[in-house]
Amino acid sequence: MGSRGNMEEMIPIFATQALIIGGFLAAVTPSVAAAPGAPVKRTEAACLAAGDGYLRAKLAGAVNAHIEWPNSGTRCEGEFREKPPGVRLSFQRASGAAPNLLLVFGLTGVKEGLSAQEVKTNLTVIVQGTSRIFGTLGDSRCTVDSLNQRPLGEARSYRIEARGFCTQPAHAVRGKGDVLVSTFEFAGPVNFNTEQK
Repeated sequence: MGSRGNMEEMIPIFATQALIIGGFLAAVTPSVAAAPGAPVKRTEAACLAAGDGYLRAKLAGAVNAHIEWPNSGTRCEGEFREKPPGVRLSFQRASGAAPNLLLVFGLTGVKEGLSAQEVKTNLTVIVQGTSRIFGTLGDSRCTVDSLNQRPLGEARSYRIEARGFCTQPAHAVRGKGDVLVSTFEFAGPVNFNTEQK
């Protein structure tokens, strides 16, 4: 169909990702609503209450970064997703590190409480405060080698630990440029309560 056909296929995918990303941004932005003049109580961000969350990744291309984000100061969230079935996790630094990145991993076929291998992974890299968004626009370019789950205190919530790699870069959704995330590993929470049983 040519480039026009490819763009038409990408538009609904990007629209869906934009809604997802917008939801994550709203969820991870702390509320500052308070009575006028009242002090705003700020709590230090932490990925997991037990202190064992993290994100490590190597990015090259339009964004060069060696990410070593420990539990403290890292915001992370995860939830079940319906299409395609699996889970979605997001990671960002609360302090707005340079570059100020938000990484969103969509893992296909992950089921509640079960370990997995060779998991197809969709990856979106957002440079916050700019219009720069890079996405694999599908789960064929990145793979999670191994994934383990451990129950957390809340019902249907788990600590997911995973490591993987990408064989092809994430492309700029607008404009030009690519970002290759050659390796990544993370541990963060996933809540399956949104899954329709």
